[in-house]
Amino acid sequence: MFSLDTGRLHPETYQFIDTVRKHYNIPISILSPEKNTLEAFTQEKGLFSFYEDGHKECCAIRKVAPLRHKLHTLDAWITGQRKDQSHGTRNQLEIAELDTSFSLDEKPLYKFNPLANWSSEDVWNYIKMFDVPYNPLHQKGFISIGCEPCTRAVLPNQHEREGRWWWEETENKECGLHIGNLIPTKSQ
Repeated sequence: MFSLDTGRLHPETYQFIDTVRKHYNIPISILSPEKNTLEAFTQEKGLFSFYEDGHKECCAIRKVAPLRHKLHTLDAWITGQRKDQSHGTRNQLEIAELDTSFSLDEKPLYKFNPLANWSSEDVWNYIKMFDVPYNPLHQKGFISIGCEPCTRAVLPNQHEREGRWWWEETENKECGLHIGNLIPTKSQ
């Protein structure tokens, strides 16, 4: 079990990681960005450049690179992605797939999305039925939770991904962790 620590998570998310660790009595490895790369990035661009030039470069350093490093040591990984989270990027999600975004040429990497066909309602029913811990930010209107400056609560009837990178005008809101979900367009 591992979790990405971008250095920009909400305090509630850090507390939630410890709650999960204690609840299930399991170790959770914390993956952090490479220190020198992150320092050079923030030195050059500041701490909030993503508001001006988009989130992709920041996410690549804080999330994608640490995940890539970890996945190169594994044969498979499991995500919590669901088709209903984003019709623009996740509607073709398979329960089991070959991860071509992170696999090395000589070693295949498998990606499992066991919740792919679940709805948000299914998830919440399971949480209630089995007393599964959840991030307290959900009680404050956060549906999709990421880094603190890049995530905000959504209003009733807004789609959950509208709270992610809320200043951007795109429907294809992915940070790069699930880049294989994106269908390439002529501009990509």
